[in-house]
Amino acid sequence: MSDLPLSGKLALVTGASRGIGAATAQALAAAGAHVVLTARTSGGLEEVEDSIHQAGGSATIAPLDLTDGESIGRLAQAIGGRWNALDILVLNAATLGSLAAVQAIDAKEFARLLTLNIGAPQALIAAFDGMLRASADARVVALTSSVVAPRAYWGAYGASKAALETLVGAYGEEVKNISAIRTHIVDPGATRTAMRARAFPGEDPATLKGPEAVADAIVGLVTSDTPTGHRMRVAG
Repeated sequence: MSDLPLSGKLALVTGASRGIGAATAQALAAAGAHVVLTARTSGGLEEVEDSIHQAGGSATIAPLDLTDGESIGRLAQAIGGRWNALDILVLNAATLGSLAAVQAIDAKEFARLLTLNIGAPQALIAAFDGMLRASADARVVALTSSVVAPRAYWGAYGASKAALETLVGAYGEEVKNISAIRTHIVDPGATRTAMRARAFPGEDPATLKGPEAVADAIVGLVTSDTPTGHRMRVAG
């Protein structure tokens, strides 16, 4: 029997083609989980899958657009047809949108941002609720941001992350006495990602921690006896 802490576990990571999502998928696989990787770009997913397999782990890719609610339902049906339970759901996929004053936010862009950043996580929780309840120790981990505290020009993105924290926290409260599901919020802090580079184009990426640090923190969280509702910020 494997002594890896997540041996026999099934994990689903959204936005897994690059950055924190890719690093988290690789770290979960290294800890023994079979990881289902989702993102829009199949090329990036294939690269992450290859890296997991080369390291001796196991993974399955599922390219899909999370703004398409029907595709989430199809994904849940496909995964449910192969596995009985989902042990780890990492809600990482998000879009930054344009940084703008509240009165200047583009309505169409804002609608798409809300669909991906908050609508898709709700749809994923709804679609996988049954599989999460079937797990003996399920974890739902949502990636947030420090801009949930109001910051000028970050209203759109910050509002979506504040809503995500409330949504996931509410789900945790609803199921904590009737299931083994625990929810956690992770603020990655300043991390070397493409999204960070877009938001802070003048910043030296060499001064930032890599996404692997966040991934390691997430693995530590889901392999510990941390209570539901825990919120943590990754230092560095």
